[in-house]
Amino acid sequence: MTMTVKPFKILGIQQISIGGESKERLKTLWVDMLGFQYKSTFVSERENVDEDICAIGTGVHEIEVDLMQPFDINKKPAVHQTPLNHIGLWVDDLPKAVEWLSANGLRFAPGGIRKGAAGFDITFVHPKGNDEFPISGEGVLIELVQAPPEVIAGLSS
Repeated sequence: MTMTVKPFKILGIQQISIGGESKERLKTLWVDMLGFQYKSTFVSERENVDEDICAIGTGVHEIEVDLMQPFDINKKPAVHQTPLNHIGLWVDDLPKAVEWLSANGLRFAPGGIRKGAAGFDITFVHPKGNDEFPISGEGVLIELVQAPPEVIAGLSS
């Protein structure tokens, strides 16, 4: 492992994704009862997800909560079988973070850096390590999300 000075900074929580068999039941709690704001819906047959993107807070302090149900309950990934599906973290320089973390033994899920449901560049830390990359989310899927300039400025101070 090559621990050097970290060329990136984790700024804060960008999102929490919660899976269930019915996003309508999830919305009853998160939107109707707890007051989160519904923002949009994202559906991807390839990723087997039908999700409502909700949020609380405003500006750089907004935290997204994605309420996810499977597009097809019999296919993978089974977004409903881990109720706390994943946590998303804002990062100030996603490419540098991926490069440094990989060089230091962190395993990433297949797919690389790509556009996420909310329009930001994202990548996922794999929940399980392997021989080549022994460091992982230890059972938790972690999404690293490229923060836009206003979030970087707001959360860096």
